[in-house]
Amino acid sequence: MSGGLLTDLYELNMASSYLRRGMRATATFSLFVRRLPPVRGFLVAAGIDRCLTWLEQVGFDERDIDHLARLGYDDATLAAFAALRFTGDVWAVPEGRIVFAGEPLLEVSAPIAEAQLVETFLLNQATFHTTLASKAARCRLAAAGRIELVEFGFRRTQGVEAAMAAARGAAMVGFAATSNVEAARRFGLQASGTMAHSYIEAFPTELDAFRAYAADLPGPVTFLVDTYDTLAGTAHAIEVIGELGLTERAALRLDSGDLASLARTVRQMLDGAGMPGVRIFVSGGLDEYAIAQLVADGAPVDAAGIGTRLGVSADAPYLDSAYKLVAYDGRPVMKLSAGKATLPGAKQVFRGPGLSDTVGLRDEPPPPGTHPLLVHMLAGGRRRVGAGASPGAVLAEAAARFDADLAELPGPARALRDPVSPTPRISDALETLAETVRAQVQDQARTHAHGQ
Repeated sequence: MSGGLLTDLYELNMASSYLRRGMRATATFSLFVRRLPPVRGFLVAAGIDRCLTWLEQVGFDERDIDHLARLGYDDATLAAFAALRFTGDVWAVPEGRIVFAGEPLLEVSAPIAEAQLVETFLLNQATFHTTLASKAARCRLAAAGRIELVEFGFRRTQGVEAAMAAARGAAMVGFAATSNVEAARRFGLQASGTMAHSYIEAFPTELDAFRAYAADLPGPVTFLVDTYDTLAGTAHAIEVIGELGLTERAALRLDSGDLASLARTVRQMLDGAGMPGVRIFVSGGLDEYAIAQLVADGAPVDAAGIGTRLGVSADAPYLDSAYKLVAYDGRPVMKLSAGKATLPGAKQVFRGPGLSDTVGLRDEPPPPGTHPLLVHMLAGGRRRVGAGASPGAVLAEAAARFDADLAELPGPARALRDPVSPTPRISDALETLAETVRAQVQDQARTHAHGQ
């Protein structure tokens, strides 16, 4: 058991105080996104499986406790931390589901010290994975079923963990392959790779490079044709494809220039050489906007590699996520801060046709024609759902959920530019509870302000 130090110091300080004061009642915290970036009409829930795995094993080992001692915590607190495990429950949105602002991605109910300590890690994972999966989903929308997508972001993501998250999120929303070999192995994905310009430059001529590559590597071969001159490179690739009989398992990759115009010319050259089965693959600083333009232009592109701008979610690299206390010891609580007010009580999202959502109380009956979105995934610190499933199986199920939700996503939310996100309705029961708690909090504040 370890990982307990993957938190902010103030979480440890609060947990220490709770433990010292004997505050061990159940607290419920809700993790949600307050508002979407202007360029997002929806989010794709991701990172939940990583959160559950961590919660099942989180704790403090001997080295962790030694470090906490150096930070000044007393012996009683250190003993409490050494014995601490996550024993609570988690309700969460299954990965791959499309969600909107104000809806809980997950809710934690546990003794308050446990629930407090896990805040930082859960926010880190759910926020980042959801950010990347949502960006990748927009690329899927832009491709419109016409261009196959390959995730290419490893080399420019902000760390190895980010590279794995990008590959996993892209696969969740329908990318066909990834360049990341470890991600392909771990998640059961298709690995895809071509060649670099350095390979071409290492040989005396482009023709020599193409012949060597095709001879030395089994399986489908993709020739990078823009090292020197794209059209001359295409002619050289056509020559080698013809020599080696690769017409049914070859592709040409365009990595620079006016991709739409070049793709048309290259397609004409391939077709003129009797090679209609040779595919055209494009790359080079692409994102959903560039993919959408290729589709709009009718460019004869079969596949595209999307790297940097996906791997860092360049146009919206973060989400305004929060993890807030909504109940403690049976008492619903809420925050009234300007622009950051919360809703009290443990919640559920009830989903109707067309992804019409209602945020309500967890124990209220679903409105007619709806179903609950959050699932009870962890009970007593152990999985109730998905226990023992392989990473590939978990990802495949998430991908199926995404496909189903995408089919119902309203048009304004799908828009790449100026999207309009649906606003979930608040149930009458939740609205009534919020009004009651708000009045109580305001009464208490006035009472204390007047010294009564």
